[in-house]
Amino acid sequence: MTCWYEGPLAAFDTETTGVDVETDRIVSAAVVVQDAPGARPRVSRWLVNPGVPVPAEATAVHGLTEEHLQRNGRWPSPVMEEIARELGEQAVRGRPLVVMNAPFDLTLLDRELRRHRASSLEDWFTSAPLRVLDPRVLDKHLDRYRKGRRTLTDLCAHYGVVLDGAHDAAADAAAAMDVVRAVGRRFAARLDRLTPAELHTLQTTWHAAQARGLQAWFARSGTEESVDPAWPLRPELPAAA
Repeated sequence: MTCWYEGPLAAFDTETTGVDVETDRIVSAAVVVQDAPGARPRVSRWLVNPGVPVPAEATAVHGLTEEHLQRNGRWPSPVMEEIARELGEQAVRGRPLVVMNAPFDLTLLDRELRRHRASSLEDWFTSAPLRVLDPRVLDKHLDRYRKGRRTLTDLCAHYGVVLDGAHDAAADAAAAMDVVRAVGRRFAARLDRLTPAELHTLQTTWHAAQARGLQAWFARSGTEESVDPAWPLRPELPAAA
């Protein structure tokens, strides 16, 4: 039987106005679908006019200027629904969804759906559950004592994955998928018998443990930054009184 990392996968990535999932906006997104390693991927892309200023710091990362997005981007409301529908359809087809640092991209999409569509990301997974494979969580658990950063660029270098056009949503999604396949092969003895559904559940636990470890490190270093243990989606913040 074909192992999950040699079979069909989908991958999702976004580029944004910043790093705050509660207030920042999606400016581009991509879903990449591949039926098997080496197969020609099918790519869906979206360019969004977020309707808010695009900071120069964000443009410096992904190259998308406010002017370009105003001229070429679409309004967020229909785009967010299209993205959510595409992810839901991938789940119905049984394809696990690769998302690097899933709590960021998926939570941001959830907040955009709430903002523009009065819905949530979970609304789109009533027919089939979301099964996420997060290369960051997988790598950190399976090779926990390796030193160094674990950004997508770092993981690509470590696993021999070519990343062309970093910080382009489609390029990053495709690279994250290749990293997940490489992780699967390298740790096959530990992963072969696990289904994507089982891995999804395990990653929830693994990420929480990783978050507790990072929180403890912040405390020791005197940093007041908070680390959210929720994965792959952060809960909605309570409404202000």
